[in-house]
Amino acid sequence: MAASCRFAFAVHILTVLAYKQREMGTSDLLAGSVNTNAVVIRRLLSDLRRAGLVQTHKGARGGARLSRPPAEITLDEIYRAVECGPSFSHHPHQPDQRCPVGRKIELVLGEVFSSAQAALEQALARRTLADVLETVIDEPVPADVETGALPEAN
Repeated sequence: MAASCRFAFAVHILTVLAYKQREMGTSDLLAGSVNTNAVVIRRLLSDLRRAGLVQTHKGARGGARLSRPPAEITLDEIYRAVECGPSFSHHPHQPDQRCPVGRKIELVLGEVFSSAQAALEQALARRTLADVLETVIDEPVPADVETGALPEAN
């Protein structure tokens, strides 16, 4: 079963926008950095805009930019903006209630999943987009042949 990459893509997108603070990030630029289709980026930007994390502008000079400073955007806000539900879920079919394990497994896993989800969200709440950007800019940024090198951080 594949895990969702929406959160990872969203953090990547927002980190590029934080890196290029004074410029609008186009969906093509962001798609090149993430290495995905621009349509995927536009859908994520729509979710991020609805959550108040980015401002978007259409047209030839359009694109996206952060709506707040990176230090004011927590990773749990990003997570909630793009993920559609909890990270953990039960088996899609009800277990056999005649089985002693099947009868109780959903209850037990429900408690485990609930505490794991809470721990995940608490960990994400302790980190900001500025933390991600700081780690990223500590490393040299290689030039991308297709999209051009990202400019030095402002």
